[in-house]
Amino acid sequence: MRRYYFDIREGDEIFPDEEGLELSTIEKVQEEAARSLADMARDAVRALGGDSQKLSIEVRDESGPVLQLKFTFAVERRRH
Repeated sequence: MRRYYFDIREGDEIFPDEEGLELSTIEKVQEEAARSLADMARDAVRALGGDSQKLSIEVRDESGPVLQLKFTFAVERRRH
């Protein structure tokens, strides 16, 4: 199995994955990235006031970039 690294980007900051995961197919890589991105979005919404947020997961293997998942959202509160 190939080892994939899931680097996290929040706005302009990037947090490299030093450990990675061994996965057998690109579909499993995409599923893992999507699950992680959904968790990140849920946590960010809880902490977000009224700002917008850009999140992404950039997946790479030993040869370089494999795929990127992006998610952008904004919270607009109308009333308290």
